[in-house]
Amino acid sequence: MSVLAIAIAMAVVAAFVAAWLLTGLARRYAVLRQLVDVPNDRSSHALPTPRGGGLGFVATFLVALVALYATGWMSANALLALFGASVIVAAVGFLDDHTHVPAKVRFLVHALAAAWVFYWLDVRPGDALGVVWPIWVSAPLVVLFVVWVLNLYNFMDGIDGLAGAEVVTAAASGAALGFVLWPESGLWLQPLLLASAAAGFLVWNLPPARIFMGDVGSGFLGVCLAAIALESLAVAPAWFWAWTILLGAFIVDTTFTLLRRMVRGRAFYEAHRSHAYQHAARRFGHRAVTFAVTLLNLVWLLPIAWLVATERLPSLGGLVLAYLPLVSLAVYFRAGNES
Repeated sequence: MSVLAIAIAMAVVAAFVAAWLLTGLARRYAVLRQLVDVPNDRSSHALPTPRGGGLGFVATFLVALVALYATGWMSANALLALFGASVIVAAVGFLDDHTHVPAKVRFLVHALAAAWVFYWLDVRPGDALGVVWPIWVSAPLVVLFVVWVLNLYNFMDGIDGLAGAEVVTAAASGAALGFVLWPESGLWLQPLLLASAAAGFLVWNLPPARIFMGDVGSGFLGVCLAAIALESLAVAPAWFWAWTILLGAFIVDTTFTLLRRMVRGRAFYEAHRSHAYQHAARRFGHRAVTFAVTLLNLVWLLPIAWLVATERLPSLGGLVLAYLPLVSLAVYFRAGNES
């Protein structure tokens, strides 16, 4: 094994251990400050549970980003984009975990973070389709994409283990694709370390959860995944499309649920428990749903993402193929229905 391989393996282990330890400290802090989610009629959990455990992987991954930059595995612009946007989002999430932050304020902060990503990455979303768009088209699309991925992660963080398992499997899968197909880019290290840090938190969050990640963690994961996916667009458009497939379980459930609620005249930002995964959890339990989504990511979405990344399937065709059963599941589990 080469020195580089040993160093990467050590970094992965260190990220896992650091996040695991820091999550334990975050749990103690939450208990002392009485930052506890008490079950109500919209909750999917039955027992009071501390929140804010995302601080563990937030701190770990931010240190990892600085280390990647210091060792030449990350550009200054990429560091500024990802570090700056994620800190902004985590900060407003931290405040929201402690005291209520109005939805309009959170949305404004999220939009600013998304604009920050666009500015520093100089993303050209038209590359995904092989076209050239002016900045007045590209900028809103990037902001919309980042804000949407950021918030869908918040919406889907509602049962034990689900959000943590999603980021571990999706980020690790995206990292594996990058390592095999575009190893010289070095970009695969970012999702690899994100997955490792999230795994350290997941130990505490598996059903029955001993702590929730809170808004500080869910928003952070969303903006990091969105920024990494946009970075991959500059490496290879097929890698970006692969990311949209790997994140399909969350994208489809949230999009389908909120569109259906808006059609019925419900505000999309109102708290509810009408996602497909929430209906499924009430029927089968948190553990079964988290395991099922993990399995879906690995045996269905990852193979299709691989076919798209290697250009054995056209990007849009692969996306449709990947999403069709997810839409069927959303319909079956009555996503968007309150009962």
